[in-house]
Amino acid sequence: MEQAIRRPRQGGKKLSGGAAALLLAALLLPIGAAAQELRAVDVARGLDHPWSLAFLPDGRMLVTERSGRLRIVGADGRLSAPVAGLPTVAAGGQCGLLDVVLDPEFAENRRIYWSYAEAGEGGNSTAVARGRLQGEHVDEVQVLFRQQPKVHSAQHCGGRLVFARDGRLFVTLGDRFSRKEDAQNLANHLGKIVRIEADGGVPADNPFVGRPGAAPEIWSLGHRNVQGAALHPETGELWESEHGPQGGDEINLIEGGRNYGWPLLTFGRNYGTGTRIGEEGPKPGFEQPLKTWVPISIAPSGMAFLTSDRYPAWKGDLFVGALRGLALHRLTLQGRSVVGEQRLLTRLNERIRDVRQGPDGWLYVLTDSPDGRVIRLER
Repeated sequence: MEQAIRRPRQGGKKLSGGAAALLLAALLLPIGAAAQELRAVDVARGLDHPWSLAFLPDGRMLVTERSGRLRIVGADGRLSAPVAGLPTVAAGGQCGLLDVVLDPEFAENRRIYWSYAEAGEGGNSTAVARGRLQGEHVDEVQVLFRQQPKVHSAQHCGGRLVFARDGRLFVTLGDRFSRKEDAQNLANHLGKIVRIEADGGVPADNPFVGRPGAAPEIWSLGHRNVQGAALHPETGELWESEHGPQGGDEINLIEGGRNYGWPLLTFGRNYGTGTRIGEEGPKPGFEQPLKTWVPISIAPSGMAFLTSDRYPAWKGDLFVGALRGLALHRLTLQGRSVVGEQRLLTRLNERIRDVRQGPDGWLYVLTDSPDGRVIRLER
């Protein structure tokens, strides 16, 4: 449902950083029993539909803009000129320049990885590239992975990147909206999560390596449009947030070789008519979500586990941005179970595209708009 949402245009003068912080603090909802005295601080603004952020060792941030630009945000909020050297991005609709992550050995090799929509024969698809960040330029660029096939679509590009503890890279890939049945087809990458080596190779222990007719990069199948993903800080397991259609958004724990159901099993419904798409499950051979949002979608996006002590009683909780829901969702966990939920930042009236924990322990969120912001949530 992401494409149907529009942020109301806001007029008036821009506020100073201090005034913006006070205003945003007033917009935070009361937080009930687990009360936190929070204020939301504008770190940077003026970003064109920012999609992802990554923290550099010196405290600066890399921020992607969906239109195809990668920016460096200074501690003072200053935006760099667009970082040069990236491949051409096929920006349009939900697709464009998507995630950015640092190599686990960035301090030694200066490598960054990013996902983006790449045009080619047959349309476009999600690709992954890496290069060395040198000042405001990326060199030694290599395209490591290309989703196959390419499709004429501007929807459901997926694109989240997560490094596992073993150095392998997970890439989430959407079904491109018009090809939902392919999410069950092991011969292609539509509606899949793939796992590749840091240099783009295929790990020998991927679950479908050696199976005739199966794409060896595939880690899991049956996905619609995964736009949030993070490693559990204790177990190292991959968790993801996934868009349903009309209802049926999900939180899933991803395991190799498993089938997550789309479109055969889903709590979502067909747009407009509200008719059933598949079964709800449980059903042998398919995984059930840890949490669903029904009957109304929130359009979940970036997600992060909180590991710092900055917010008493919230350590270990999962935070999920919401596009349609215009909120930041805090999910309380007991093991693999979601046992509580709280909506934050609702009065901000902003699409929350990404959420990350910074090296300072604070949570940072990106707002998805033509005048997108980086906001830090402080006590």
